[in-house]
Amino acid sequence: MNDLENFTKHIANEERPDDSWPDLVQSLWWVKKGNWEKAHLIAQEIATKHGSWVHAYLHRLEGDSGNAAYWYQLAGKSAKTNQSLEEEWNEISQAMLNLNGSL
Repeated sequence: MNDLENFTKHIANEERPDDSWPDLVQSLWWVKKGNWEKAHLIAQEIATKHGSWVHAYLHRLEGDSGNAAYWYQLAGKSAKTNQSLEEEWNEISQAMLNLNGSL
């Protein structure tokens, strides 16, 4: 089992993310759990390219493509128009897990 599988199982089985996890991992946890507002509150406070990528995804999920485009640009990423939201969540989550080590 890989880290992404462990992460998605944790989301399915737990009430909240582990407080020791990095903020962006927690943001991705919350959005997958269905709490866009909580995920957005976390992501909007992280002024890095990775934070901008998560923020862009959240606005894409929300349906605000103009706002998402702005955040993708700050992240140095192309808007993911040819990728499903699920595929992008998986890509971002895997990248954040790789960046921050195993959970």
